[in-house]
Amino acid sequence: MAYKFNDDNFKQELASGKPIVVDFWAEWCGPCKRLAPIVDELAQEYEGRVLVGKYDVDDAGDLPVDFGVRNIPTLLFFKGGQLVDRAVGAMPREALVEKINALL
Repeated sequence: MAYKFNDDNFKQELASGKPIVVDFWAEWCGPCKRLAPIVDELAQEYEGRVLVGKYDVDDAGDLPVDFGVRNIPTLLFFKGGQLVDRAVGAMPREALVEKINALL
């Protein structure tokens, strides 16, 4: 299962400097639902190397605004505490794997 991010734990995890992938999603979003099983698989596959998680935009936190998330799903990729890549919309597993491997 993917990690569940919120505003508080995201800041703590980001400060750790480890590679992070955040999937901004919502329960009502069709493309998000198609992407969800892939994100969950990758969270298990990269466990211990990359923190892969989800942020529910309906939780009304500040992160989507802070990072200019206007469409979902949006995936943000962090390395060393810095945003290094983003992807908007559902994408194939292979494309996500390529982006995650770039964080390692």
